[in-house]
Amino acid sequence: MLATELLLNRQSCPRLQAPAPDPAQLSLMLNAAVRAPDHGGLNPWEFIIATGDGLKRLGDIFVAAKVQEGADASVLERSGALPLRAPMVIVVVCKYQAHDKVPKLEQQLAAGCACMAMQQAAFSQGLGAIWRTGDLAFNPLINQALGLSGDDQIVGYLYVGTPVIAAQLKPQRSGEAYARYL
Repeated sequence: MLATELLLNRQSCPRLQAPAPDPAQLSLMLNAAVRAPDHGGLNPWEFIIATGDGLKRLGDIFVAAKVQEGADASVLERSGALPLRAPMVIVVVCKYQAHDKVPKLEQQLAAGCACMAMQQAAFSQGLGAIWRTGDLAFNPLINQALGLSGDDQIVGYLYVGTPVIAAQLKPQRSGEAYARYL
């Protein structure tokens, strides 16, 4: 796949099924992630991969967080099932490191670029992926359950698998509509 085709045709695939990426496909995705822009060479990321029983454990973590918030039974049921929407979920974390020249935001953006690179690498291999966040990316109980520090930030949950259906390409938009010159 040409790089321009990959960039211009990228899309999220919300309906995913098994199989998950095989070890070679996952390796390519992870290798693409660590090529993301990274001011200072800090490698400010961690990728927590859930498959199989790990998806259930991640769902249990989501439920525990929602119980702490006082959610009702329907929310708890939905929360536990969220990771089961794909055969693999990669929790992309910004592992912040205090640095006099690289602020926290820049490190979070680097981790976000790593997430995008993984999604692109998945797409380039015929896989599907969708990057999700929501309130579960900002819950301290989830951070604690995943062994993250107080400075760490989940930048996304990358759901990865085989597309259930071929998603229709979204209409192309002109980037010029969002640009201006000084």
